[in-house]
Amino acid sequence: MVSQANIEPARTKEDMEAIQILFRSYADSLNIDLTFQDFQAELSSLPGRYAPPHGELLLARGFDGMAVGCVALRPLGQDGCCEMKRLYVTPAGRGLGLGKRLATEIIGIAVKLKYHEMKLDTLLSMTDALALYAKLGFVPTDPYYNTPLLSATQFLSCRLTAEPSNSDVLS
Repeated sequence: MVSQANIEPARTKEDMEAIQILFRSYADSLNIDLTFQDFQAELSSLPGRYAPPHGELLLARGFDGMAVGCVALRPLGQDGCCEMKRLYVTPAGRGLGLGKRLATEIIGIAVKLKYHEMKLDTLLSMTDALALYAKLGFVPTDPYYNTPLLSATQFLSCRLTAEPSNSDVLS
């Protein structure tokens, strides 16, 4: 178990390799086929649409250097709108609030990048994730892409402002 972790932007080749491993672990944990999201192409082209200046990849590492979590941000085709993707914490990193920290940091980056809305999707079976997103101010929204998992997917949206409305969550 990791006691603490540092969160930094993923920039190096080693960071991208760690992100690939975490993304694969995330996909494996879902027990669904992500082919419809062109997942293999996403992995092979990292940082891809998550690259600055309009996107970001954050990597959490324990003090031992082990990668224990990640989250990604990419622009959506809608003006001023972005998407949070691939929030994942390994079993060794769970129970420390790391998912909340990663989500909060990527929201902060989205605000700095002048996005006014963030969207995401998650499976209805991911109750811990749904609870976290609700605490962060996300609310249900209409689907913003086609998915064969529509009946099992919750689409969420959050208005972004420079001043968080729930400062105890976003601090």
